[in-house]
Amino acid sequence: QVQLVESGGGLVQPGGSLRLSCAASGFNVDSYAIGWFRQAPGKEREGVSCISIGDDSTDYADSVKGRFTISRDNVKNTVYLQMNMLKPEDTAVYHCAVVVRRGAMCVMARLFGSWGQGTQVTVSS
Repeated sequence: QVQLVESGGGLVQPGGSLRLSCAASGFNVDSYAIGWFRQAPGKEREGVSCISIGDDSTDYADSVKGRFTISRDNVKNTVYLQMNMLKPEDTAVYHCAVVVRRGAMCVMARLFGSWGQGTQVTVSS
C-alpha cells in the first residue's frame, strides 16, 4: 500500500527553524517526484516545494525561496523539508504527496494518493 506520513511539525517562534519529514512506504521515493504542500485555515492548499528524480532538481514557491530546502534520503525512503527563518504566515498544516513531472522537472500538483493527516506548523511568539 502506497503511503506517505508527515511528521516534524510544532510550535516555533518567528525566525526559528523546523525540519519536516515525509516517510514513504509501499514505494521508493527515488522513483517519483515528491512535493510538499500546505493549507492554512480558510485558505486553499498551495504547493510549497518539490523534488524530482534523476538530477534531483527542485522547485519552490516564491514565498519560501531562500528559506526552505527540500531533500531526499533514499536509504531512509524519506523526503525532508528544512524550514528556516519561519514567519507567522508559514503557519499551516503541511502535507507531502507524489507529484507530477514534466520532463525532468517536478510540478507542484499531486499525481496520485490521498492526502494524509499532515503535520501542523505554528509560527507564533
